[in-house]
Amino acid sequence: MNEIVEAAQGLPGISTSLQLLLLLTVLSFLPAILILMTCFTRIVIVLGFVRTSLATQQMPPTQVLIGLALFLTFFVMAPTFSEINDQALQPMLAGELTAEEAFDEATLPLKEFMAEHTRQKDLALFLGYSGAERPESIEAIPLTSLVPAFAISELKTAFQIGFMIFIPFLVIDMVVASVLMSMGMMMLPPVMISLPFKILLFVLVDGWYLIVKSLLTSY
Repeated sequence: MNEIVEAAQGLPGISTSLQLLLLLTVLSFLPAILILMTCFTRIVIVLGFVRTSLATQQMPPTQVLIGLALFLTFFVMAPTFSEINDQALQPMLAGELTAEEAFDEATLPLKEFMAEHTRQKDLALFLGYSGAERPESIEAIPLTSLVPAFAISELKTAFQIGFMIFIPFLVIDMVVASVLMSMGMMMLPPVMISLPFKILLFVLVDGWYLIVKSLLTSY
């Protein structure tokens, strides 16, 4: 962090106070950028669906799921972040680009990533509502329309994956409930009996490997 601040102090045409203000503004927006402009949303929702479908309450803990989602996000977004560093951050710190030019260069790789995984219908919704004309290139798409369109596209995809995850565990719950009813065990919660079988199935098929593989291949 000190190196970034010291390098930022060398930016031409910007006073030290404005440089620090710009840096703090960017840092304050980092959580929103991470959640809505990367693959973090899809990954963390799918991992949440896995825990819910297993009915293991707080196992794995929320901190573990968020940590795994963060590292998977950095892994998927590594090429994009590397491009931003090479084309925008390093030239700006070297004084080759102004802050405005660096911002434009930094948003282009993010726009390309988001546009690739955004449904045309979702993007057309926000473009039409804002009255913007159909952009001729990815560079011309405004972030105010692309970011929410990308977010709802990611939500839809995550829920589709979550639905597919729920099906096999739902079948186990139905089978166990039917067996208990046929045996007259009305007072015994089916979840208590089905939980070990769901965990056993998940372990036998190497569930975490399949889930992570599906998430990575979806990008």
